[in-house]
Amino acid sequence: MGSMGNERLRGAMDAVNLTKHGLAERLEVSTKTVERWITQGRCPHPTMRLQVAKELGRDETYLWPELLAGTRSANASLSELVQIWPTRPEVPHEVWRSLMRQAQNNIDVLVYAGGFLVESLDFVNVVKQKAAEGARIRILLGDHTCAEVYKRAQEEGLASLPQRCKSTLEYLAETTELPTVEIRTHQTPLYNSIYRFDDSMLLNTHSYGAYAAKSPVQHLQQVRGGRLFAYYMDSFEAVWALGVTPALP
Repeated sequence: MGSMGNERLRGAMDAVNLTKHGLAERLEVSTKTVERWITQGRCPHPTMRLQVAKELGRDETYLWPELLAGTRSANASLSELVQIWPTRPEVPHEVWRSLMRQAQNNIDVLVYAGGFLVESLDFVNVVKQKAAEGARIRILLGDHTCAEVYKRAQEEGLASLPQRCKSTLEYLAETTELPTVEIRTHQTPLYNSIYRFDDSMLLNTHSYGAYAAKSPVQHLQQVRGGRLFAYYMDSFEAVWALGVTPALP
């Protein structure tokens, strides 16, 4: 409740005819401590909250409703998780196509190569179609010359990764002429591949030594009060700010 004070606590004390001094005596704390709870909105530690609630015959979340904020956020964040698949190939192609088809405003992609998009999901034509419909499309690909891409190639035993990054850029190069499409390359470590379609997101997590294709994918749906979707979009925006427009073939 912050510096505005705790009127619920004050009212609960008045309801049982307890003064600040009287409550302090029962709890074996100083009157100044109780005064700070009331006038400064200080929140006691959990054991003390339970004692106060018992003395006043109120639930602690009534006396300190800010305790509910974390619970609500956690519940909302849990609601954001629609589905999880153990590996990327287990995500049905129709899920990818449906999310692409339904996107009207924003498509954001953060990958190193993301070759499966152009090889299996006709992503070049998807970008063209969605751009024609007015959607803003931002694509971040790994800089095929950078140390992080070569490091990942070594970790995964995938020597072709730098070339795959370059190939995906070549596939998508023609779409950069479209006014709502922008492609950048990045040199950051890739902890998650992000595929955002308006308020939906497919998140491909990465683990040391494991191919992206063999790593789990989460389907997130933005929910009011949830934090997961926003958390990963903040990550995307941070990389986007570092990305550079590449020299196109």
